[in-house]
Order: sequence, then structure tokens, then C-alpha cells
Amino acid sequence: MQSYPTWPNLASMMFALARGWPDKPMLRAYRNGAWVGMTWGRFGRTAASCARNLRAAGVSAGDRVMLCMENRPEFPIAETALMAIRAVPVPSYTTNTIDDHAHLLRDSGARAAIVSTPALARKLRAAAAKVNGLDLLVVIDDPDGQWPHLAGDQRPQDDIEAEASTIPQTALACLIYTSGTGGSPRGVMLPHRCVLSNCAGAFELVRPLRLKDETYLSYLPLSHAYEHTVGQFFLLSLGTEVVYARGVENLAADMLAVRPTILTAVPRVLEVIRTRVLTRVAREKPLKQRLFHMAASIGLKRVDKQPLTMMERVLDPILDRLVRTKVRARFGGRLVAAMSGGARLDPEVGRFFLSLGMCIMQGYGQTEAGPVISANPPDAIRIDTVGTALRGVDLRLADDGEILVRGGLVMDGYWNKPRETEAVIQDGWLHTGDIGELDGGYLRITDRKKDMIVLSGGENVSPARIEGMLMAETEIAQAVITGEGRSGLSALVVPTDGFDDVAVALAVNRTNLRLSVTERIRRHAIVPAFTVENGLLTPSQKIRRVLAMRANAATVAKLHQQ
Repeated sequence: MQSYPTWPNLASMMFALARGWPDKPMLRAYRNGAWVGMTWGRFGRTAASCARNLRAAGVSAGDRVMLCMENRPEFPIAETALMAIRAVPVPSYTTNTIDDHAHLLRDSGARAAIVSTPALARKLRAAAAKVNGLDLLVVIDDPDGQWPHLAGDQRPQDDIEAEASTIPQTALACLIYTSGTGGSPRGVMLPHRCVLSNCAGAFELVRPLRLKDETYLSYLPLSHAYEHTVGQFFLLSLGTEVVYARGVENLAADMLAVRPTILTAVPRVLEVIRTRVLTRVAREKPLKQRLFHMAASIGLKRVDKQPLTMMERVLDPILDRLVRTKVRARFGGRLVAAMSGGARLDPEVGRFFLSLGMCIMQGYGQTEAGPVISANPPDAIRIDTVGTALRGVDLRLADDGEILVRGGLVMDGYWNKPRETEAVIQDGWLHTGDIGELDGGYLRITDRKKDMIVLSGGENVSPARIEGMLMAETEIAQAVITGEGRSGLSALVVPTDGFDDVAVALAVNRTNLRLSVTERIRRHAIVPAFTVENGLLTPSQKIRRVLAMRANAATVAKLHQQ
């Protein structure tokens, strides 16, 4: 495998690949009951058409344009088109509330948006009504709308490709919003060099896999920094065909239908599959149970590089055929590797899949770093760590253990927030807010300095924002949100004097109506008040969140077991 190619920017990369691979399968999506593909050549022509017509519609260099759609071919088409004319894409989650969309529109100054469905268009119009309105709103699934015109010019891409080639790597590529510790989403300014640096580092990481003509199943939202870089730009640059899943609810069926060779496996998905496998094994006859556990046991010895006995060496290939292949079949049976990221992977879950012959690589990153910082090399996995720094990434620990990162992957800063930018980027080093330790070059995350919850599906949630909304309810005096590494959020709640449990439950339900699906509180428990006297409240009346959860550890554990 040769070295990773260099391009001046992401739009040039996409057009160059389209020119070099005109007939190669690029994208696939489920449309009208069948999987429908798109070649690189058609992609290049369609993206160029959108670039020409978006400019004709009034989109200029520097304009921010919101993109709000499910994973589908129109996302990279629209984003490549915007980048080619130096406009700035602003990806937005389809699950965002109207207020969330309004904040992004207000903060970014976006005056245009491209959305997938009429339902999303209604939310965007409602959000725009709260700010300064929109000059342009394109609805892809509206047959009488502007999208057919934007995408309909199938002339060669040459003019737009030539124009895009003049954009330097230092130019702003996109604004990806992430929640801050105070709950206010911040726009992370990612220049082209950030994503291209990530791509080059990832290329060296996966070199041992000898990837060629792979199939990737994309299901994490493309507005998520990881999927945006890896699932959209990096894997496509290797010639991988990207297949857009029909949603998490259809993921199991899609894995069987698409049979991917590369997959992003957030911890929640791995946890669910492991639970289902073990539940099914427990229902089998004793002989099948024994075979499964033998296969896992021998597999773990291989993972731990322990010598096998003569009998184990004889049984190993038999058990692989009888047991391990059936588990791997749940992923389609062709999986070469899966990267786990976005949240902490329980080492035991990782070891379970490694013992069954699956290559699970855990990684680490954040939006401010392009987003990938480190990952486990596929030929030297230490699943209890998040691997080694990507090539081109300088990584060190501060005196307090905070992880500091420097290199081409570091963002330019937060949009319109110079003070916050100065606080996190000092002397070229990005202060991640995470605490870690290094063990032979491998990074292990031990704590979170920044007050942010990461759910097991990789979603980042600001507890401060939700706690503030709860405490704004008359019935609730104090609240602490928990859920780090879990599938959903729970709350410890202190009622206002005079209100009972029923009133508190009604207040929680009212709050949930104003939250996105990810942020909603699934369970809550009434706990004693947090006071200065019991050490759970500071003199300035701020709740000591970590100590509050520690003091109510049994309650927290019970909430997350329900």
C-alpha cells in the first residue's frame, strides 16, 4: 500500500476521486424497497451541478448553510458542493428541537438550509421564525421544490473542480456544533487541514488491514464529527463503498443485507449484541453451551497471547466453525474490522468479541480535534485502552493528567468565541478536558475533567443544561443528571418543599417535552437535599455533581438497572 495522497482541500479530493473512478460504486441507499447505488462519476456531476446552482440561488463564499438530513447520498453531494464554492456547511442533527435549530441558526448566522423532508422543513421554518428567518430553504424530498433543479445539471465537473483546486487547506471547511460544559452548543471551526490530517493518520493506522474495495455501513449521524470525517471522507478516499443504513432500528437487518466489511461499532450496539448472544446461549442445551464457552475461553487465551494446549489447538478451528462464525454472521459474516468510539467501551465487552475472532479497535477523540486523536492498531490491540496517537498527532499529559493534543488536526477555534478558544488552545496545544494516563504509548482515559456526559451510543449531552431546565420547574429544587456510558439519562431530584413525588414526575415529563430524544430523562429518583453541611453544595450554592452521585451511588446504580 502506497502513502496517502495529498489534496489541497476536501472538495478537490472528492472531485479528483470522481474523475479517477467514474464507474466505481460509491454510495448506496434504500429507496422504494430496494438498495440503489450511485457511482463516483454521477456523484461528481451532481455535486458540481449543486455548486453552480446554489451560487446562482445566492449562496456566496463564506455563507453558512445548515444541512439537516438523515444519512443519504444528498448529504455528501450538498456538502461537497458548498465547500467547492467556499460556503460553510453547518451539519445539524435531525433529532434537534426547534430551539436547538434556532440556536444554531442564530449563532452561525446561517441564512440558508438544505433539509431532507417536509417535516424537517417545518421545524426549520419554526426555528427561523425565532431568529432572522431564512433566505433559502431547499427540501430534497419535495418533488416540486428546488432540489431537482439544483442537482439536475449533469454536465462535466471540470469547471467546479478547477475552481475548488484554488482553496487552501487552511480555509474553513465546516462548522460542527458540540455542546459545551455550560450547555451552550459551540461551533467548532474545522479547516480542511483538520479532516485531511485525520484521514492521513487513519490511513497509517489501518495499513495492516490492507483494505481494498470494502463496504461500509453508515448509521451514525453524518452531523456527528466522527461519521463526518471517517464515514464520509476517509473511507470514501480509500475506494470504500458507503451504504447508508435505514436507521438504528433496522441496523441488525441491514447488517445481514449489506454484509459490511467495515463498521463503526458504538459501545451500545456491541453491548446489545453481546447480551442477545449470551441470552440465546443460556437457552441452548448443555452441550452447545459448553462448546460456546470453550470457544470463548480458547479465544481469550489467543487474545492474551497465552500458549494453547495440544487439545486446544486441535479444537480451535472446529470451534471457530461451529461457534464463532455464527456470532460473526450477526454482523453479516464479512466483517474485517470495527472501530468502537464515541464512548467508553467496557473492556469485557471488547474482549468478548475479540475472543470470537472479531477485530474490534477502540479509539478516542473529540470534535475539536477533527475528531480522531488515538486508536488501537489492528495488529496490536489493547482493548482496555484507546490506543496510540495517530501519526501526525503530538500527545502529552499535563501535570494534572489532562490530555493535551497538538498537530494539524486541531480546530481553528470556536465560532465567535475567542475567549473560549483561548482557554482550550494554549501555545498550540488543545486542552481536551479529559484526564488520562499513558502506558507504553497507549492512552487510557481515567476521568472527564469537563462536565459532559457521553452516552453508550456516543451522544454528547450537557447535564448542566438539563439540570437547569429541571430546576426551573416550580416543583424541583435541585437536580443532578447521570448516565455516563449508559444508554440513557437518569436524574437525582430534590423536590421543592410542599411537593410530592407525583408533582415531581409531572415536572420531569414537562421538561422532557422540551428536550431532544437523546436528552430525555428515562428514570428519576427522589433523594435528600444537597447542602453545604453535607458537603454536596459549595458555599456559592453550586451542586458538587461528582460527590452528589457518589453519595447516592446505590440509587444511581438502581436507576440504571431498571
